[in-house]
This record gives sequence, C-alpha cells and structure tokens, in this order.
Amino acid sequence: MNKTDNSKEISKTSEFKQALDKYMSELQKNPDNAQLHVQIGDLYLKEHKDIYQPVNFIDEAITQYQRALELDIDSGSIHYKMGLAFYLKGELDKALSHVNLAIEYKKNLAEAYLLKCNIFVKKDRFREAVEFAELSVDYGGLCSSQAYYKLYILNSVVSNKSFGNNLKSFYYFLMSVLLLPFDKAAQEELAYKLGYFKFFGIILKGYFYTQKKEYQSAIDLYMQAIEEAPGFVPLYLLLADVYAETYRYEEAINEYRMALWYDPLNLQAYKSLAAIYEERGDYDNSLLMYKKLIELNPNNPSYYSNLAGIKYMKGDVKEAILNYHHAIMLNPNNDWTSVVSQTLGYIFSEVEKNYDAAISAYQNAFILTPKNIDIYINLGSAFYDKGDFESALAVYKLALDLEPENAKIHCNLGYLYGGKGMIDEAISEYELAIKYDPTYDIAYNNLGVIYLDDKGMVMNALTMFDEAIKCNPNYALAHYNKARAIVIRGDYIEAARYYQIALDLNKITNEMDPEEIKNRLDNLFD
Repeated sequence: MNKTDNSKEISKTSEFKQALDKYMSELQKNPDNAQLHVQIGDLYLKEHKDIYQPVNFIDEAITQYQRALELDIDSGSIHYKMGLAFYLKGELDKALSHVNLAIEYKKNLAEAYLLKCNIFVKKDRFREAVEFAELSVDYGGLCSSQAYYKLYILNSVVSNKSFGNNLKSFYYFLMSVLLLPFDKAAQEELAYKLGYFKFFGIILKGYFYTQKKEYQSAIDLYMQAIEEAPGFVPLYLLLADVYAETYRYEEAINEYRMALWYDPLNLQAYKSLAAIYEERGDYDNSLLMYKKLIELNPNNPSYYSNLAGIKYMKGDVKEAILNYHHAIMLNPNNDWTSVVSQTLGYIFSEVEKNYDAAISAYQNAFILTPKNIDIYINLGSAFYDKGDFESALAVYKLALDLEPENAKIHCNLGYLYGGKGMIDEAISEYELAIKYDPTYDIAYNNLGVIYLDDKGMVMNALTMFDEAIKCNPNYALAHYNKARAIVIRGDYIEAARYYQIALDLNKITNEMDPEEIKNRLDNLFD
C-alpha cells in the first residue's frame, strides 16, 4: 500500500469515528430511537467488511440491531439486517431464523430472499437456494442484478449440461449485467471484489517464492501485506499454507484461526485445520473441525468419510461405520463410493469380525467397480474367514480370469487350498505366486510352512524361510518358522537365536502372539 492509500485509510477511519460519535450523541438524547440503533449497526457492519480494518465489529453490529428490535420487534428490515450480521458471523441457523421473520413481516423484501438463498447455498441445499433466488428476482424488479447472478451460478450446479440450460445460464448472466446500473448493492459488491485485484501481484510473487522454496521470503511478503490489509482473508490462508508446508504447525494453526475470525464460513480454513490436527494426532480437534464442516456443508460425503476415519483412529468403530454409511448414501461417484465400501468391508472383517457385513460391503464395491482386483481379493478373504471356502474359491477364480498372473491371488489360493488339506494344489499356487513375484515374502514363508508341517521336508522349508527373510528382513513370522525348522535339525542354540530375533521384531511388527514365541524359546532347553 502506498502513502496515498494509507492516507485514504486514515481518512476513512476518521470518518467512521466521527459518524459513530455523532450517532452516539444523538442516541443519548433519544435512546428509544430504533432507527438510530440501526444506523449505528449499519456503520459497524460496513466497517467490519472493510478488508483494511483490523478490528472485527460484527458483535457490535448485532448488539445494535438487537436493541433496535427491542424497540421495533415487528420490523422486517431490522430482522433482515440481524440475519445478515449472523450470516457474516457464520451462525447460519440464527441467520435463517431472522430472515424468516423478515419475510414474515415484510413479504416483498427482495434482499431477504437473496440472503435466504445464500444461507441455503452454504448449507448445500442448492435447489431450495434457487427457489429463493427466483423469489428475490420477483420482488426485486430492476434491483435484481445480484439475484440473477446467483441464479447463473446455481444453474450450473443443479441442472445438467444441455443447450436449454446453457441458454438459461446465458440469460441469467445477461440480466445480471443489464440490471447492474439499477442495483446499488450489486455495484457495492462488485467494487468490493474488484478491490482484490490490487493483491494479485503479491499473491503471484508469493507463489513464485514458494515454488523456489524461498519460504521465509513468502512469509515476510504475506505478513507485510496482512499489516496493510488485515481483513483480507486469503492472505492468512496463504501464510498458513507456507507455515504448514514448512512444518511450523503452531503458526499455521494461528493463521488459519485468524482467517476464521474474519470469515467464520471459510471452508478451506476448517479443512486445513482438520488435516493439521490429524497429522499431529490431535484427533479431538480434528473431529471438531470436521463436525463444523458438516454443519456448514451437510451434503458433502468426503467430510463424513474423513470424520469416520478419525472416529476409527480413536477406536469408536460403531460411529466410524455410521459415518461411512452416510458418506456412501451421499456420494453418486462410483469409484469414490467403492473405496468407502471397501474401507467398511475392512472394518467389518478385521475389527468387528462381522463377515456377513464385510461380504455385503465388498459386494457393493464390486457392483460399483467390477474390474477392481483388490475387491476380489478382499471378498475372497472375507468368505474364507467366514468358513465359506467354496465361495472364496469361486471369487479367486473369477479374479484370475481378470489377472491370471496376479501373485497375491495365487498366494491366497494357496492358503485356501492348504486350509482344506489340498497340499499339492497349495504348493502349486504358492510356486505360481513366487514365479510372478520373486520378492513375495509371504508366499515363500507359507510354502515353507507346508514343506515343514505337511511334507516334513525340512531343508526345502529352510530354503523358503531364508528367501522370505531375504525379501523382508523384518518378517518376524519367517524368523519364527525358521527357528522351528532348526529345532527339528537339533541346533537349539541357533534356534534360540532366531526365536529371539522373531520376538524382537514382533515388538515392532506385531504379527503374532508374543507369548507363543516366548513359550517356544523357554521350552527349548527343558
């Protein structure tokens, strides 16, 4: 900001104080004048919306409108202003309550219908928003530029792309332009948004700083800009993003919260805070952010899915399942919904041990994305865990039709055949798994177990366990099985060494019950 801009802001601040002093002086003489309270509220509201103003005046505006309502409770215009103030504060339900009263007391108040439209947009209730934008047009007459522009935006959301709808969108946009000279509120909003362009150079410069990883230069740039325009919310978000990118999470949190102080409806700030809190393991605060996002956008499935993930991390599996179901109901995208269904299947299978529910979830995912090979693998595993070997076998064979060289499917088939006592078939499948993926540690280990326990081929088993350990040196189960094989050869000291390695690794990988390893180790020299 240059010196001229600075002097203008000083002048504007002086004008605000003079106007406020004038109204306050008049109010002392006539304290029961509702219109004076409204004028003071308007003054605070205008100052609150000024991006160069460092003070948040929204509560002061609400207080004045409340006092005006105490003196004139049936005023539709005052209820509208009260609704607008609560809307700017982010309290949408209170805003909606007042705007409904405004319409009740003054049915032809076009700006009240437009405000109701904006509230429903924030709540993701787009079709209702269209209805009230149309009513704003009906009652607004020539002063309907904003309402037409809102219809232009909403038409792309609620309508499919067709020639007729494109024509309708063009009509809405044209009317918003033609009526702009008659709509003072639209002119003020346009002027306000055009004021953002003066920051374009700063934002572009900051972007180049971050691309070159000159993070401190970007931070200094944004901080200086914020000093000049403390009410311009995008600057706080950009500064917070840089802090987050450099792992300065406390500073990032502070800046995102500053953005919310000026704009309580800013979804990006809530989303970024939720992500940071989750990254830091602060699940309680992350939950609060997602709950706020759902309050503001109750029809966004990703918020429910993310909330479910946090609930799961906190151990609240039942709530996680409920939120995943809610996400699925809201999302029409097959690929995304399939992923959520697979997540549900995993929770039902691995945590809840509810295999019927897991199978149902995986089957839903299969219907949505029938060529996703992971679904076949997980569905087959769920059938196996339930004890339905025939269904598991059928699913794996279907999977092989899609990917005949998929090592994981062959490995799962080997496990299934082994469980049914079909040893030769199991060996064949494990050998195919190793053929198609020579680094597949689980296939080596499982084949080694069959050689050891079913065939009594100790040397073959040791060879397989060595290969498994070579592929994955941290594989506790392979070390444990190698120790079992060494015991049969009679080398108890070497076996003890491998049992101890398995026990140490298992503390990290948690693959098996540590007591089982300890018992084997303790019984070696009895």
